[in-house]
Amino acid sequence: MKLAHVSFLEDFGTRSVAVHALMVLAFANAVLAGLFLTGQVGLVSFVALLNFTAGLWVAHSVHSLGHEAAGGEYEGVLNELLDGSTDEAVDGFNTGRFGRLLALVAAVTAIALLTSAQVLPGAVFQIAIVAVGSIAVVTAIIGFLIALGASYDESQRQTVERIERNAETDGGNIDDE
Repeated sequence: MKLAHVSFLEDFGTRSVAVHALMVLAFANAVLAGLFLTGQVGLVSFVALLNFTAGLWVAHSVHSLGHEAAGGEYEGVLNELLDGSTDEAVDGFNTGRFGRLLALVAAVTAIALLTSAQVLPGAVFQIAIVAVGSIAVVTAIIGFLIALGASYDESQRQTVERIERNAETDGGNIDDE
């Protein structure tokens, strides 16, 4: 039985945009709850929403790594939203994609830490620093692995194409005998 709303999410890019939308909603609400709700309700809401965002972020990063390893054509959420394609990976390491990821990680980490400093008491804030920093490092590592894997796969594809072209040119003779 094929359901329309489920089949809509078969495409990795569509799933990625949906997960990113959930992350943006959860993170924005975490910041708003932390800054504008007072007492325990604000504290618990901030921590819960921040943890939910972090969980989505790590899960999506791992999902993206698996998708790239399977030979997916996904080029990042910005390209998915803007319907643009990049050929940066053809020339080597996809620095644009990795740079955007690092900028995003830095911005989200900064906002999370600044909000945490306002909301969380001393000892809990120190735990938050380690937790948020760990999520940032894990995400950056996974992003690097995705970009490196895409670069390696493209290099392998070009090598195979070059070998096939050479085999067609010289008739398959390796030793020229």
